[in-house]
Amino acid sequence: MYRPHSTLEQWRILQAVVDYGGYAKAAEALNKSQSSLNHAVAKLQQLLGVPLLEVKGRKAVLTPQGKVLLRRSRALTSEIEQLEMLAGNLEQGWEPEITLSREILYPTEALYQAMSRFYPECRGTRLTVIDNVMSGTTAAVEDPKYDLVISALSHPGHRGQPLGAIRMLLVCHPNHPLTQESVIDDSRLAQELQLVIRDTGALADKDLGWLKAEQRWTFSNFHEAIAVLHQGVGFCWVPEHLARPEIQAGRLSHLSQATVDFSLISLSLIIPNPDRLGPAAQRFAELLVASSPIAQQAATAPA
Repeated sequence: MYRPHSTLEQWRILQAVVDYGGYAKAAEALNKSQSSLNHAVAKLQQLLGVPLLEVKGRKAVLTPQGKVLLRRSRALTSEIEQLEMLAGNLEQGWEPEITLSREILYPTEALYQAMSRFYPECRGTRLTVIDNVMSGTTAAVEDPKYDLVISALSHPGHRGQPLGAIRMLLVCHPNHPLTQESVIDDSRLAQELQLVIRDTGALADKDLGWLKAEQRWTFSNFHEAIAVLHQGVGFCWVPEHLARPEIQAGRLSHLSQATVDFSLISLSLIIPNPDRLGPAAQRFAELLVASSPIAQQAATAPA
């Protein structure tokens, strides 16, 4: 097994000498004697057999080799600090990992905002986000691996925190024959190809939603379905936050004349097992609620 010749303390001293522009100021910042710093850097250079610093005037300057090694050393010491911080957090009960099940209808911008706000506070906690659809979220509520679940369904025995409502728009390509119809009912839609998103549950409910078209293509996410719509193929119900930019850009048309309408789909945050929810997951749950569409609407609403 390889045994390192240098120590983390020697690399930290080298970093301080560079950051503070010399041995004197670095010694003062580290509360050490200047001679001890000189000795540590000299010893480090001797062990490595590579010159790291050279004195120009009264200032210690990195050599080309020193610049490369110093950059790598910063990554090393940062990793050690993260490791020690994680160990301390585990001792205090701060969990090392959070797993979130997100209903695919939930706006990514709201999720990303919560994640960006959580990052400075996460203390090294890993975050895993898994997209689920319809009955897949029901399975997630019962799966112990999930700490938090964003769901579009109600779950007996679990009271969810409202996150907002998503409006579904019926859309197709502007040149699709459906755009020429003055009224579109169930029987007319059933004659066309429908693009749907795959239910991720093991026991998928095939009757959930409007699925009356004889021809049906199934995709794993809305981005794939929209890409096919761009080719003039099929129709699809798409969340408004994804459909509206496409409609405004003229790439898709809203079939507002259709008599079939899913209206609003309410989304909520479910905590499957509140008793085992750790402080990291609790904090992330708070940020999900604070960054949710319903919270953003309340913040921008006129007084």
